[in-house]
Amino acid sequence: MFAIIVGLAIGFGVPLQTSINSRLRDAFGSPFVSSFLSFLIGTIFLAIVTVATGASLGVSGAILTQQPAWLWLGGVFGVIYLTSNILLFPKLGSVQTVIFPVLGQILMGLLIDNFGWFHARVQALSAVRGIGAMLVVIGVLVTVALPGYLARRADKLGENGRLHGRPEASLWFWRLWGIFSGMLSASQTAINGDLGLVLHSAVKAALISFLIGTVLLALIVIGQHPRLTYRETVPVHRWWMWLGGFIGAFFVLGNAYLAPTIGTGLAVVIVLIGLMTGSLLVDQFGWLGAKRNPITGLQILGLLVMVGGVVLIRLI
Repeated sequence: MFAIIVGLAIGFGVPLQTSINSRLRDAFGSPFVSSFLSFLIGTIFLAIVTVATGASLGVSGAILTQQPAWLWLGGVFGVIYLTSNILLFPKLGSVQTVIFPVLGQILMGLLIDNFGWFHARVQALSAVRGIGAMLVVIGVLVTVALPGYLARRADKLGENGRLHGRPEASLWFWRLWGIFSGMLSASQTAINGDLGLVLHSAVKAALISFLIGTVLLALIVIGQHPRLTYRETVPVHRWWMWLGGFIGAFFVLGNAYLAPTIGTGLAVVIVLIGLMTGSLLVDQFGWLGAKRNPITGLQILGLLVMVGGVVLIRLI
């Protein structure tokens, strides 16, 4: 039960982090700069927590040489996933940017559990678990895609849900890339979980993942923005605008704890439900400067369908 609460909580924080980082993006004019600042704050926070728990900040040479190379790719996969969302949004729009990575996350999570990839505990993909995963996907579609589709149909906007001016076939590259980036996100969860077991510390595993991500983002920022610029018209004195890094740190830390505890597939799904719930509440109340979009009964139904899918996956 504790693991489920952790998964829901860290998933709930994702849309809050997105809203916060969007304010930093407005202030500095770059999503990469805002992501770098978020990662940097999270890295410093996790370093302090690591030291406070009595663990060292270094990694022994034996671990570096004896462990597989993929053990250190969690931070890389995290940055690719983050950057992919930035690239997908203008190509596919907000709805498809959510749906296709989610499909990749669920698919990869179940595959990792079924085959025991990344040293994960094997949990066979039974028919019941497969049905549960399908219910989660249907719930996502109902919660995210269906309300927008019905609104477009009612207003006679769009044609068959397609974006104007873009050949449908040309969008499939970005859709497939969205699925791929979601698979990398699920892989990051499994990798960080195994890294936590190797290091005997989920906190230290999260720190290493964040540190690698911070270094990569620093290189991107240096390459694209040699000098940081700040837009004085956007205030950054609001204390909550700097909480994104802390939320991201708890997200990576929580996943490093969940993967070896309940399995990657279930961890991904539970976090997803927390994420969708948080997104709906941010829209409902307009938290952190977000635009208000009241929750509909259809979206609540979608969440209930997702919960039903989790129940089926959890029963096996």
